[in-house]
Amino acid sequence: MSEWTTWHEGYAPGSPLARRLAVVQGHVREALNTALPGPIRVISICAGDGRDVLGVLSGHPRRADVRARLVDLDPELAQRARERAAEISPAIEVVTGDASRTSSFAGAVPADIALVCGIFGNVSDDDIHYTIAHLPSLCAPNATVIWTRGTFAPDLTPTIRVWFMEAGFTELDFVAIPSTTAGVGANRLTAPPHAFEPDLHLFTFLPRGKRPSQRNGSIKLSG
Repeated sequence: MSEWTTWHEGYAPGSPLARRLAVVQGHVREALNTALPGPIRVISICAGDGRDVLGVLSGHPRRADVRARLVDLDPELAQRARERAAEISPAIEVVTGDASRTSSFAGAVPADIALVCGIFGNVSDDDIHYTIAHLPSLCAPNATVIWTRGTFAPDLTPTIRVWFMEAGFTELDFVAIPSTTAGVGANRLTAPPHAFEPDLHLFTFLPRGKRPSQRNGSIKLSG
C-alpha cells in the first residue's frame, strides 16, 4: 500500500479529512448548480480516488452535462476512481498519470471547474505560486477553482489568497475549518483566461519530512 492510499484511510466520519471533503464537495455542488446550460468541463489535479468530484456527481441533476478528467499518479487510487466513475457516467475519464504536467489535461481544458486539492501542503511555496499563476491557462472564462491548504503554522493561506487575486481570480469563499488545520478556498476566474501551455511542469511533491504539512516529525492534514 502506498503512502497516498494509506492517507486516504483517514476519511472516517467526523474526521478532519471528512469535514474538509464536505466543504470541497459543497463548492463543487454549487459550481455545478450555477453553471450555464450545456457541457460542463471538470478537471481534478491529483484527484486521488476521485471522491471530491464523484461523490457529488453520483446524484447531481447536471451529471449528464459533465465532461471530467481526473488525474492521479497512484495506480491503486486511480483504479478506485475509475471503477466508481464507470458507475456514474461514461464521460468521466480517469487517467493514471502525472497531474503536475499540463499535458495530462490536453483535450480536457479549458475547464469550467478545476480542483487543486491535497497539493499545496506538499510542495514548495514557489511551486504553489507558480501553479496559481498558470491556472488561468487551464480555465474557461468564469471558471471556479477549488483548492485546499492546511492552516498549520506558518499559515500560508493568506498569501495564497493574494496570489489567486493577482492571477485574476475573485475569491468566492475561504473556510478555515474549526478545530482542524484544514483550509478550503473557492475562486472564480474574472480576468481573461490564458492560452493553454501543454508542456508546463507546475509543481513537484517534496520528499517525506520536508513537506510543509509535516512539521517536527508529526504529520498534519496535508494539502
